[in-house]
Amino acid sequence: MPQRRSGIKELRKNRTNRMHNLDIKTDLKKTIKKYNASIESKNVEEAKENLKTIYKKIDKASKRNIIPKNTASRRKSLFSKKLTKLA
Repeated sequence: MPQRRSGIKELRKNRTNRMHNLDIKTDLKKTIKKYNASIESKNVEEAKENLKTIYKKIDKASKRNIIPKNTASRRKSLFSKKLTKLA
């Protein structure tokens, strides 16, 4: 545990940021699960809507450096390929 006041504040800030980043990641994972479920059930319209939200959430996570830029690009490509195969 930090002893100095600045270290204590830094620890508190890190915990807050960690929880915020974790919320964004779990929300992204839930959206991806919804998208994969709609692909499995071959529901094209629902998959298109979920793809839009996935793009939005991936871009936001990438912008905030939660996931790397190339990872975001790769995932977006993968999800669009899945939808193209379905349609």
